[in-house]
Amino acid sequence: MKKMLIVEDDDAIRKALVDDFTFEGFCVESAVMGKEGLKKAFDPDIDIILLDVMLPEIDGFEICKELRKNRVETPIIMLTAKSQEIDKILGLEFGADDYITKPYSSRELRARVKAVLRRRNNEKGNANESQFKFGDFEINFRKFTCIRKETRINLTTLEFTLLHCLINKREQVMSRDEILDVVWGEDIMVAPRTVDTHIAKLRKKIEDDPSNPRWIIGFRGIGYKFTCL
Repeated sequence: MKKMLIVEDDDAIRKALVDDFTFEGFCVESAVMGKEGLKKAFDPDIDIILLDVMLPEIDGFEICKELRKNRVETPIIMLTAKSQEIDKILGLEFGADDYITKPYSSRELRARVKAVLRRRNNEKGNANESQFKFGDFEINFRKFTCIRKETRINLTTLEFTLLHCLINKREQVMSRDEILDVVWGEDIMVAPRTVDTHIAKLRKKIEDDPSNPRWIIGFRGIGYKFTCL
């Protein structure tokens, strides 16, 4: 049984989420306050976190940032009433795996949760290219580790999946739609521009000069390829 943590201060929304995902077969824990949510999020048995942005004491951005700083790699989906693009980018920059704005349908949220967990499970169980080295980097996709010169680079679940996708098709240009289908899933409606946002984040972590990338090369109007030549 998958274990979910819901951090949401709105009583009605929190209770609805708890009921919905309990019915879906999850073991659900919840928290109202930011500090309580942060404390519970360190539980290694948590499989996924639904994290509201606007919380008392500590907001969701800070919780996400603190978890990633402490190498907690549990997948995080941020929930917020904010719809501005900058807020979405902030959530992703701090290490969230996905971001959904209120109001959202229960069906859409369930699909997002399943997609994030599917990515996680696929990476754990996929023996194809489970380990890969390029430059100073050593990647283990089963253990979710990225090491550069004995220093650990913190990647989110989605970033591991995105990197895995590109490495498996290295030296081949993948269109944004192809990347969306592999990384997000064909049943999830995500704008192609989302790929660009996550590529930019990934480049900041693995490229010496993200504006002049060595590993992940972009092709205007087409997509991206990973090269290690």
